[in-house]
Amino acid sequence: MSHPTLGRRALLTAALAAPAAGTLIGAGASPAGASSVHGGRFDRESPRFTIGVLPDTQYLFDEDRSDPAPVRQTFRYLTGDERESRNIAFMTHLGDVTEHGTREELALASDTFRSLDGRLSYSVLAGNHDVTGADDQRGDSAYLKEFGPSRYARMPTFRGASPDGYNSYHVLDAGGRQWLVLALDWRVSDKGLRWAQGVIDANRTLPAILTTHDLAWADEAGAAALSQHGQRLWDAFVRRNDQIFLTLNGHYWPSGRTVLKNDAGHDVHVHITNYQDRYYGGAGMVRLYAFDLVRNVIDVETLSPWLLDRDPEDRTPLEAEHLELTGPVDRFSIEIDFDERFAGFAPRTPPPARPAAAVMPRGTVAYWRFDAEGLAGAAGTDGAVVPAGTVARDLTGGGNDLTMELLHASAAETLKWSAEYHEGQPAHASLRFGGGKSPDRGAVLRSGRNAPINSMTFESGYTIEAFIKLPEPFEGDHAWMGILSWEGRSGDAGKSSGWSPDEPTCSLNLSGERFLQFVVYPTDRDADPTSWSHALPVGRWTHVAVVNDARRTIMYVDGSKIARNPGQPSKGISTLGRPFAIGGTQFALKYGQGYYGWIGDVRIVGRALRPKEFLTPYA
Repeated sequence: MSHPTLGRRALLTAALAAPAAGTLIGAGASPAGASSVHGGRFDRESPRFTIGVLPDTQYLFDEDRSDPAPVRQTFRYLTGDERESRNIAFMTHLGDVTEHGTREELALASDTFRSLDGRLSYSVLAGNHDVTGADDQRGDSAYLKEFGPSRYARMPTFRGASPDGYNSYHVLDAGGRQWLVLALDWRVSDKGLRWAQGVIDANRTLPAILTTHDLAWADEAGAAALSQHGQRLWDAFVRRNDQIFLTLNGHYWPSGRTVLKNDAGHDVHVHITNYQDRYYGGAGMVRLYAFDLVRNVIDVETLSPWLLDRDPEDRTPLEAEHLELTGPVDRFSIEIDFDERFAGFAPRTPPPARPAAAVMPRGTVAYWRFDAEGLAGAAGTDGAVVPAGTVARDLTGGGNDLTMELLHASAAETLKWSAEYHEGQPAHASLRFGGGKSPDRGAVLRSGRNAPINSMTFESGYTIEAFIKLPEPFEGDHAWMGILSWEGRSGDAGKSSGWSPDEPTCSLNLSGERFLQFVVYPTDRDADPTSWSHALPVGRWTHVAVVNDARRTIMYVDGSKIARNPGQPSKGISTLGRPFAIGGTQFALKYGQGYYGWIGDVRIVGRALRPKEFLTPYA
């Protein structure tokens, strides 16, 4: 509503004296899979969703100077095709809906917002131009008639309002979890704050976004600081409640942002959004907060759907200038480790361990895991040394047990038991391999001389799965270390097409660039079809699956098919009756370096599985 260079105290005095009634509009999420009446669908389970933020629209609802067209187009944008493509969950308005808060202005605004009803949930709060009176105890108003609690009663996200009607809250189902959105009056009273605290207390596991009209202001460079009223809100409410991770306000211009530390020592992102000083009263500009729970980031952008809808040939230079705002306070990204940030009030519960019997589908040839079920006598203490001779049982009962051997003169602590695991892994355990070069060291788990897997050729197809994690930092030279393999020279299998006859007949390795390499010599031809992945991340668990349907081989990383799968036909594996091994790859029948990092569950199935059948299912 105001410009901070006038002085915050002077602005406060002027705002309290301004004759106005007002409202702020927020947005909510639709039910999963529900279609908007004229637009796309919203997917509440997707890890990516968007919240629209609409700031001060007062100059577009200003007596006989009103023009709701930009706002109407913004609402069409939020409920149309963009609803699905951006997975828009909710919209929130930051106050000063109108210029004077008259019945006529509010009625026009109310009619404009009606296009959202039944299509997209939203919240509205009062700004100083929408209402008169010192705080939310002001009593009845024209604003309350149009934007009181009854307006939101049928929205699936609406959960309640304060007794005075000026404060409300919504709960969104988005990103596979719930989010609390608080919409507080521009001058929330002590009574209103007690109500808001009650909402927080009743929703103790929900991350919260606080929306209000006046909380922070910014200088011309976009550096924000709390306003006088904002300092009161911060001290009395925000800093004490760790659930509040993001605050959004309008009122002041220019837009800006800052990060404050709450009493728990965690970041609270404080953002000002206001474009009423821009061309055409802000031209209905909307701020889009795109949450990405996979990348742990919120990507923010600002645009005017009204101007974007114009024919480019008809846009004036001023209109073209305001299509999108790309300055550092209008288009930016916030990195938030959501699980870590919310751990204090909503610790993430990983899926429970699954017994071996639950993850051995038809055709399972071998399944190894390193918890107490699969690693007798060596599991249970994080960091404990796994001694040579330890047996990892094949839980299929098929006789493919593996025995641990130290390579070369490796120290006993080269292999350790670990309590770390991939979240989607059936067993909550892994092995930590300490292999390396110069001198060669490592540990391998090898099948016995007469194990059936040594001679299986898988001519009907196969699926090989493993969970792996590379250390961070990834120290030393570990190029071409083996993850798993069948021993035996490809030359002894009569294969001459590879780069060396000393190469084993089948192996999964890691290149110097951290690319996965799966190379196999099939039974039906003299060839070595090889799959190559992208560079694997360090410090993060990865699920790898190699699938062959007796015609060709496809590698999947975290359920996604990689690009560099060979087009060559490939049937079976030219095994030679020699052991299968986890933790290394032979060359010329000798092991060099061993694997460096963690390996979790490993499973081999004698047929091609679909991603939804993998050890960690992918839809």
